[in-house]
Amino acid sequence: APSGGTMMFGEGMDRARRPIAAVVGGNRAAEAVLAEAEALGAGLVDAGFRVATGGLGGVMTAASRGARNADGWVEGRVLGVLPGLDAATANPYVDVAIPTGMNYARNTLLVALADVVIAVAGGSGTLSEIALAWQHGKPVVALDLGTGWSARLAGERLDDRRSDQIQGAADAAEAVSLALSALDTQEVSGGF
Repeated sequence: APSGGTMMFGEGMDRARRPIAAVVGGNRAAEAVLAEAEALGAGLVDAGFRVATGGLGGVMTAASRGARNADGWVEGRVLGVLPGLDAATANPYVDVAIPTGMNYARNTLLVALADVVIAVAGGSGTLSEIALAWQHGKPVVALDLGTGWSARLAGERLDDRRSDQIQGAADAAEAVSLALSALDTQEVSGGF
């Protein structure tokens, strides 16, 4: 492990590809939430993840900016799954823009490509992504920053289809640690 004690992707793991963490959260958020999302993006890239978001503003921009400015960043680490067909609508920190033309249905694609989903505050769009991740058997980490759906659902189970719960994290560093741990315990349902 690096000097900070956090395990990085590749250390003791037998995986053929770099894992993807989807960071989901609102298009608008308070400055404190945006700062934590930025720290989360940087921490995830430095731990060896690719970071995928909905590619637009708010938490999505903050997480993308953190990922892009991380010490471990290289081209292709920051993905944006866009609701429209125009790649130019992606925030400026996205390396790979994925236009879908699917509006909110793009949330399904974002969750499907992720190995772990991390929620940061958020409204109804974030709630839909948390629910989709739950249904698809994806590990879900929720930053409990006192606001949004991530705070409401941290430590909860959405229903009885799974025996685990949404893992609550107090800050970005804990969310990264939980995301790394989740890679070893992932129980993917196949989606249906």
